[in-house]
Amino acid sequence: MTDAVGSIDKPDADDDETPESNKKGRKGGKRGKKGPMGRLALFYRQIVAELRKVVWPTRNQLTTYTTVVIVFVVVMIGLVTVMDYGFQRVVKYVFG
Repeated sequence: MTDAVGSIDKPDADDDETPESNKKGRKGGKRGKKGPMGRLALFYRQIVAELRKVVWPTRNQLTTYTTVVIVFVVVMIGLVTVMDYGFQRVVKYVFG
């Protein structure tokens, strides 16, 4: 299994160095070379790239999904209304 950086099972080649031999310090790859505005621009480019991968529904599918949701909500409202009315009658009968 791998993560965004590389293989989890294998250590990085740079990890073998001691801190004394690496005077500059690690910058973190591309992210370390850019300022805050560069990182923000990269973030938005990645968002746009991910949105291009999304499979968007067609207008017909969207209409169908919307209709199903509205019908389901109306049915649930009716069910809750009937149950509320029934509980109201029961409570009125029990407590007078």
